[in-house]
Amino acid sequence: MKYKRILITDPVHDDGIKKLKAAGFTVEERYGESPSVIKELIRDYDVLIVRSATKVTREMLAESSLQVICRAGVGLDNIDLEAAKEYNITVFNTPNAPSVSVAELVIGLIIALFRHISIGDKGLKEGKWLKKELKGLELKGKTLGIVGFGNIGVEVAKRAKSFEMTVIAYDVLDSALENAKQMNVEPFGPSKDALEAILRNADVITLHVPLLSSTYHMIGEREFSLMKDGVYLINASRGGVVDEKALLEAIRSEKVAGAALDVFEKEPPGKSELINELNIIATPHIGSTTKETQRNASVILAKKIIEFFN
Repeated sequence: MKYKRILITDPVHDDGIKKLKAAGFTVEERYGESPSVIKELIRDYDVLIVRSATKVTREMLAESSLQVICRAGVGLDNIDLEAAKEYNITVFNTPNAPSVSVAELVIGLIIALFRHISIGDKGLKEGKWLKKELKGLELKGKTLGIVGFGNIGVEVAKRAKSFEMTVIAYDVLDSALENAKQMNVEPFGPSKDALEAILRNADVITLHVPLLSSTYHMIGEREFSLMKDGVYLINASRGGVVDEKALLEAIRSEKVAGAALDVFEKEPPGKSELINELNIIATPHIGSTTKETQRNASVILAKKIIEFFN
């Protein structure tokens, strides 16, 4: 393998960095740099490693010497894939690394919504004893609709079934629907009617789709109107998948009994009417923020880079 240089612009776990250095790569970590600085830097590097903070644009790539871009995580919406292909740059990500972490967060958010954990906590801290007001629900016997049955959707289904929930799943891929059948999860897809069937039948809906032109605001005013009254919504995929204005209206009209959001159209969302609603649980995009996921993603990326250049 020839002498190769790697630039890392978003923090990744040190185990992967050590692995790359041991394999003979020169690694430089430059966190918090502006797009203009990164554009200049990647003229002299073969590999760029990012997470979600760095936005890799066509303008950046036009004069780069990159052979590989690596995203430590699942989504690739912060990388201009069309430009990368045009400039013959290979793009890797780590779709398996955060599956368990995100799935566990989703189950935790469902429980928190069903049992009013955040409201009870807030009330006690304000000196209120809301025992009678916070009548909750059990997960057992409820129907969970999983929209997007990839790696994360599968892990959510495993955990939901252990709570004796009925699980139904929607996906546009036949392979994902076949996986659902094998897990005794009722599959729906890939038609629009199939998605509507999920929306009509689920007590809880959790979203696990990438942000594409076809999924932008896929849950909006019309979709909320199709859902059961008192439905619960979880979004730990990408903020743009849900129309936040439509969600706010659905919460205020009590069409949606509660929602948990780990992602937002604008991150951080700043002052937001939505996140200040009592029946909204909001977390700062922490789905994959566990020690295990960060290490796994870093090590997986390192292995992929070494294999690529070998």
